[in-house]
Amino acid sequence: MRSETNLDYEVVVVGAGVAGIYQIKRLIDMGIKATVLEADADLGGTWYNNRYPGARFDSESYTYGYSFSKEILDEWHWKEMFSGQPENLKYLNFVADKFNLRQHMQFNCRVQSAIFNESEELWDIKVSDGRELRCRVLILALGLLSQPTMPRVEGVEDFQGRSWHTYNWPHEQVDLRDQRVGVVGTGATAIQVIGEIADKVGELTVFQRRPNWVAPLNNSEISPAQMDEIRARYDEIFETCARTPGGFEHEPDRRGFYEVSQEERYELWDQLYDEPGFAIWLRNFREIFTDEEANAEISAYIAERIRGRVEDPEVAEKLIPKDHGFGVQRVPMETGYLEAFNRENVQLVDISETPIERVTETGIRTSDGDYDFDIIVYATGFDAITGSFDHIDIRGRNGMTLKEKWFDSPTTFLGMMVSGFPNLLMPSGPQSGSASTNYPRGIENGVDWCTEMLEYLYDNELGYFEATEEAESRWTEHVVKMYSVMLMRKAQSWFTGYNSNVDGHEAGKVRYMVYNGGTPKYVATIADVADKDYEGIRFSNDAHMPVEVVTAD
Repeated sequence: MRSETNLDYEVVVVGAGVAGIYQIKRLIDMGIKATVLEADADLGGTWYNNRYPGARFDSESYTYGYSFSKEILDEWHWKEMFSGQPENLKYLNFVADKFNLRQHMQFNCRVQSAIFNESEELWDIKVSDGRELRCRVLILALGLLSQPTMPRVEGVEDFQGRSWHTYNWPHEQVDLRDQRVGVVGTGATAIQVIGEIADKVGELTVFQRRPNWVAPLNNSEISPAQMDEIRARYDEIFETCARTPGGFEHEPDRRGFYEVSQEERYELWDQLYDEPGFAIWLRNFREIFTDEEANAEISAYIAERIRGRVEDPEVAEKLIPKDHGFGVQRVPMETGYLEAFNRENVQLVDISETPIERVTETGIRTSDGDYDFDIIVYATGFDAITGSFDHIDIRGRNGMTLKEKWFDSPTTFLGMMVSGFPNLLMPSGPQSGSASTNYPRGIENGVDWCTEMLEYLYDNELGYFEATEEAESRWTEHVVKMYSVMLMRKAQSWFTGYNSNVDGHEAGKVRYMVYNGGTPKYVATIADVADKDYEGIRFSNDAHMPVEVVTAD
């Protein structure tokens, strides 16, 4: 493996979130000189930034945590079935401190550009603090939902009260008592916020463009005795996650949808609706994801549950999606969201009927009139999955930018490599096994595979690696094919690469962002590539010097 004296690091990891924390742990264990560059003031990624009321897991806590360390599993006590943001951030700090990882992290270091130097086969990186760093391998552990988008309306800067995107919720305590609050959006984040603050504000006005299907989270506390029982079966828990399509404990009902009577189906749905988390979504019949009639039936069932919880029939109908079926995209889990609209201090404004015209000095103006607020919260989503990559000037061979290559839709090899961008890894990139699954289960698979590929590189003293165009084309075609069997393709969501607040995103135009084949198939595929000496990857054997290995303290 070639090594120059002007090399700052052998490996640079970008991002100190869930993926970056585990990736630097693996690299330090290998004895590689590596660092993490993090744009924020501290580690945590999603759980550092998203401090809005109600922010919490939709995965069962004990399935979300890392599985790689028995010490962590034995010592950490999850307090809730679905843990909230403060505890989640505390957990990530606990892991980093446990393994002394913070010394390998640099904060307030936003990567502005990463350009592959073809003559030296190195990455040249420019950081926001003015430094220029050089490394051989660049690993992008970027958050899939870390580039917030504001609505395309005039006057956002004119508002004289307080306003922010949910991603940028203030780190200090916000007193909502007696405040007139407007929430723009009814996506997954807004659903958590609305359910949490409805009884804490003076007035709450929700501006909805398109409704989302929702299901109850059914959260609960985890007692010490329950935590002991969970620890005793961690091996079983992670084995179950490994064999389910989504990486959760919830296994699909293997019976055929039409093999059981409608009465039996409704009995099952009544049971699942009252169970914790994604049970109603993922323990359901597999046909609800692929068969129009099956999906229509479960959608009608959930619609009736919504009508049964919302007192005003007109409001209930506005909260029921008409443009897509239940479960064709990740289902927002809620606590008290629907009941919020039964409160006298909560108002729903359907902006598909009365569009927002502008933000004013005092609030929001729709075609129907003005609404005055003390606080406006923009829950208007993210430039998902590729957005965080697009906001870094990443250039591979011949000056090609990653943003240009991915403009129409991402193309990758296994979701972790890109042809034309040598020595670049993305353990949780677009089209990988992370975006559509229980995220930490996916990133552990991705980080492990990337790390083992680097071990192969070093063991064989190879100069660089790069996915071939043929391998990238085959994988991308496979990803596209997997969309064709899923009803997801018909939804306007970040799974199909749609956000009306982002240039180039068009309704009805699918960008193939995620892998829909499920965890077992994905893991089997990447394992097969490794077993065949990383078939589909071109390696250079131009080795001048062995890589310098450092001893971790």
